[in-house]
Amino acid sequence: MIIEATGKSAHSVTIKRLMKFFLDSANLAELKDAASWGIVDGVTTNPSLIAKEGFPVQEQVRKICDIIDGDVSAEVVSLVAPEMIVEGRRLAAIHKNIVVKVPLIPEGIKAVAAFVKEGIRTNVTLCFSAAQALVAAKAGAYIVSPFVGRVDDIGWPGIEMIDDIMTIYRNYDYKTQVLAASVRGPLSVIQAAKAGAHIVTLPYKVMQQMFHHPLTEKGLEQFLSDHRKVFDLVNA
Repeated sequence: MIIEATGKSAHSVTIKRLMKFFLDSANLAELKDAASWGIVDGVTTNPSLIAKEGFPVQEQVRKICDIIDGDVSAEVVSLVAPEMIVEGRRLAAIHKNIVVKVPLIPEGIKAVAAFVKEGIRTNVTLCFSAAQALVAAKAGAYIVSPFVGRVDDIGWPGIEMIDDIMTIYRNYDYKTQVLAASVRGPLSVIQAAKAGAHIVTLPYKVMQQMFHHPLTEKGLEQFLSDHRKVFDLVNA
């Protein structure tokens, strides 16, 4: 959140919250291309995405941190708190931008509480309800990741989960950032933005789709055609 003084008195301030775009990918080619657009604020990875690239998580996320200057989530694969803590420390030591990703299970929440004491930032993942998000915030999570698309997949409106989480966090002034995950397309991004989510993480394909509209392409074609009609003749 950015606070800017705008008026003549100390009471005149405008509070700005800028939505962040993260890329949900561990593919270096995708990350380099998306970084060139200048709109990517961070990266989320998970064990499936890392495994798809075929390199150890420490090696791959180090390369990712060289491409994207922003939060990079790297997930633990241990299932008990003491092992998560050891693993998370190793991940956090890779780069200052690493955020340790932890599953929203009791052992994960124990680990989050321990990480908070050590100043290690966490992304609590696999969140599917506002109740779970409240637990993550109570533990001191830096980010919580509600999976909008997967909730939609079982017949419930995932965006309502985001609405509920944002309301609860505002009620109690929780600092945990809400990251809308598992988005299926641009419509989900717009819905998350309207709900006030702090971050949305997008697969590379969805981020590409954000640029496209048939009227933009049609309008550009018309502009260039009109330009050529006049200036191609002048230069002939």
